[in-house]
Order: sequence, then structure tokens, then C-alpha cells
Amino acid sequence: MWSTMQDFPLTVGSIMRYCTTVFGSSHVDTYTGEGTRRTSYADLGKRAARLAGALRGLGVDSDQRVATFMWNNAEHLEAYLAVPSMGAVLHTLNIRLFPEQLIYIADHAEDVVVIVDGSLIPLLAKVLREFKTVRHVIVVGPGDVTPLADSGKELHSYEDLLAAAPESYDWPEDIDERSAAAMCYTSGTTGNPKGVVYSHRTMYLHSLTVCTGNAMGLNSSDKVLPVVPMFHANAWGLPYAALMAGASLLMPDRFLQSEPLVRLIESERPTVAGAVPTIWNDVLRHTRENGSDLTSLRMVPCGGSAVPESLMRGFDELGVRIIQAWGMTETSPLATIAHPPVGLAGEEAWQYRVTQGRVLCGLEVRIVGDGDVLMPADGSAVGEVEIRGSWITGSYYKDEDPAKFHDGWLRTGDVGTFSSDGYLVLTDRAKDVIKSGGEWISSVELENHLMAHPDVIEAAVIGVPDERWDERPLASVVLRPGASTGPSDLQAFIADRVAKWQVPERWAFITEVPKTSVGKFSKTTLRVMYRDGDLDVIKLP
Repeated sequence: MWSTMQDFPLTVGSIMRYCTTVFGSSHVDTYTGEGTRRTSYADLGKRAARLAGALRGLGVDSDQRVATFMWNNAEHLEAYLAVPSMGAVLHTLNIRLFPEQLIYIADHAEDVVVIVDGSLIPLLAKVLREFKTVRHVIVVGPGDVTPLADSGKELHSYEDLLAAAPESYDWPEDIDERSAAAMCYTSGTTGNPKGVVYSHRTMYLHSLTVCTGNAMGLNSSDKVLPVVPMFHANAWGLPYAALMAGASLLMPDRFLQSEPLVRLIESERPTVAGAVPTIWNDVLRHTRENGSDLTSLRMVPCGGSAVPESLMRGFDELGVRIIQAWGMTETSPLATIAHPPVGLAGEEAWQYRVTQGRVLCGLEVRIVGDGDVLMPADGSAVGEVEIRGSWITGSYYKDEDPAKFHDGWLRTGDVGTFSSDGYLVLTDRAKDVIKSGGEWISSVELENHLMAHPDVIEAAVIGVPDERWDERPLASVVLRPGASTGPSDLQAFIADRVAKWQVPERWAFITEVPKTSVGKFSKTTLRVMYRDGDLDVIKLP
């Protein structure tokens, strides 16, 4: 008879037990704006135990949902450990969503507790009374709770609850690794946001993969700075992966602007940092103006939207490597990462660095054309990207959406190519591709070329109606202060980079490209602005 291995469950609790004992001296540092406050992983485990006890005392049991409405800080990390490890489900609320979206999400998830940062009380107060299932609100840190007083919810001090809770907690060891550990909702740019539930097994396998050399290669000598919010796809999985690796964590709290971020990087010397391109664009501009030193960073995984080549080259000049990655809330989120093939360097490597990268082990990608025809993985056939694997969602929480799933594959809504050696290239979102005179134009490609211009800070391209060609590109551009570059200059700049018929005739110069709640360009907003006449459009012959 064949021998069998021990059936040890892959759970968040096992990550917690490991990092708080084997790497108890590693630490999480939370930025205060002036310095940092430090919590060792050993103490993190003790505080997580007290939090679990406090939540149990409030009646949280089984798979009930505990919501967080918080910045990236040590207390949020305590909830990351305590809630799933006690058998409940962590639900991170996006603090930047519209009130009606927050109300919908909290009620749809049936949250029973909300843990809120004191500085965010005014935001929560706008919606809390409408939360139907929430019974308790736990306030972290200082903050005037008066706006919450008439909400009909029981209010508690986080530190008071922890102080009154037992010093230890009897963590369950029989949690089913396929049970829910956490949930996050999509940003919901069209229709209601949809809930994605992450199992313990999903999060364990995703964290394990992030630590591999083909991904981010995290280890105990690293200090990881998750700038991407912990309410967005679990901060790309960086907190759990760092804990698994024994790497220390550096949390930026509410200080997400370029000046404090650069100051934090210079003083605390993190080795890995993750954020969306808009954040790094601001950091690059600030660093160039002030001569800052960011060279402690060995790797900057960047995603959420296409990373401009000009941004990556700009950081290369500073001695910092940005690595483009791709994923979605539905993919936990890391799915591909753009390390060039072995042996390539310099300009040879760039044709790979500008891709979304190689698919990670445990996942499979394919390209599907019109009529659900499977396209070849030859790097040139274009179609919608579909993905499946160990940490890909198979359905939305309490929300049937069969159009998003195809024979066990997730339809991503991204359009691109896939090469025989596993590199994914996204040309656009399906909803953002511009069809002009029967030919497709990639808005992402135009944006990347425009942002390579030295006077352009940001550029977003949408398709607008055209009597002759059905649709033509409109480029909305943000120029650096003092720049006098005009539309004809930008046309000339990209004329040698794309086919002549792809060059936009319509231009709008704006102060800032509107963003979604997670920092991506909001092309939906731009389309509404164009429709309502709120863009001052210049049309060249």
C-alpha cells in the first residue's frame, strides 16, 4: 500500500503561527508622518490573539464577516491575521468608493462588525446608519466618534477591547482550507461591485508563489512596503507573502503622496515596494526634482494598469527596477510577472519587460477569439484573455454572472496575445479598444507613447463617435507645469511610433486624469465628460 503524506491544512492560521514564532523578531513598522512605530511579529501574534478574543466576545463566530475600513498599518495587519485564523471572514472595504457602493457591499456581504481607523470616521459616518447587518463598530486610534453616535451601532475602542481580552486564544486547527478566509469586491465601474471570496488554500498558495524567484523572491532579509491599499485585493497579497517569508513590513498608513513616500523610503530603506503606475509617476517626478535616493529598492512590482515604458526607464536611471505584473481582484491577484528570459539584458530585455510577463506556475492562460475560437499561443494572434488555476475565482459571491466564465475559465475582459514561452501582452481592455473604419486601435499603446514625451505627465485615450470612421481616438493629456507643448507637437511625436491612421486628431488638455477608487484611469468618467461637453476638445485637420 502506498504511504501518504500528512494532510496539513493550508490556512492563514498556519502562516500566522509560523511568522509569529519562527520569525518573531521580524517586525511591522507603521509610518506616523514623522517616524515609525514598531511591532515585532511575536507581539503581532499576541495582539491578534487578543483581537480574536475580543471579536468572539462580541459574538463573532463561524464564517461571519468582519469588515475593515482602514489604512495600511499594523492594526489592519492584526485583523488580517486574527479574523481568518479564528474562522471568520475578513472583508476589506474600499474607503474610496461612492457611499451607495459601500452600502451595497456591506449589506451584500452581511458584515457584522466594522473596524475603522479614527481618521476615517467622517467617511464611515456618511454610510454607517444604512448598514443593515452591522452591529458593532471598533475604532482604532484617536478620532471624534460623535458622528457615529446616532448610527444605532455599538461603538468600541480597539485598544480597550484588546486590553480586556484574554492574552491567548485557542486557535482552531481544523479549519477547512477551502473555506472562506477573506473577500474583496471589484471596483464596480459598471453595475454593482461583485464579491470575490478567497479561500485559505487560495491565499496560502498565492503567498507561496509570490515568494518564489520567478515572482518576487521574498525572503527574511527583505523589508516590504505595500503602498497598494490593503483594501484592494489584499494589497496584491504582499502582506501575507511577507509574513510567510519572514520579511519585515513597512506600512505607509495614510501618507501616500510622493513627498512622504520618498521620505519614508529614504529613511527606512525598504527593498520591495508595490503600487500602481500613477503613484510611481508622482514619485519619479518628485525624485528627479529633489535628487532623492531610492536605491534600497531591489524590485518594484507595478500593475493595476499598463506600466508606461517611459516610467520604467525613468526608474532604471535612478537605479531602481520596476517589474510589470498583471492580475485582477478575481485572480487573487498576481497572475503574471515580466522577468525577461535568462541571458537577456539591455535593449534586448526591453521587448519582454514591457509585456505583462510570464504566467506563474499553478495557472494557465489562453486567448479566445470571436465565437469562442481558441487562438494559437504564437505571440501574434489576438483575442480575449482567459485564465484558470489554483487561485482564480470560479464564481462571484451571491451573484450569477455566467458571461464571465467559460468552460471553467475566467473571462478577464482583457484583449491581447500569448506567446509559446508564456509571455502575455495586453493590447487593451475589451471595452476600451477603439474600432476605427473597421480597424482596431489600442488605447493603451497610444497612452504609452504619449507618456514617453518629456512634457506629458499623464495621458488617457478613449474612443469617441466619428461620422466618417464610426470611432476615433480622443487623447486627454496632462502636461507638466510650464510646458507649452500643443496637439500638433504631440501628433508629430507619435507619428513615427504608430501607423498614421492611428494618430489622434482630437485632443483635450486637462489638469488630471480622473481615477478609479484603486488609482486606475477612469475612462468611464472621461466618456461622460466628453458626452456632457465638459472637455475642451481641440480637433486638428
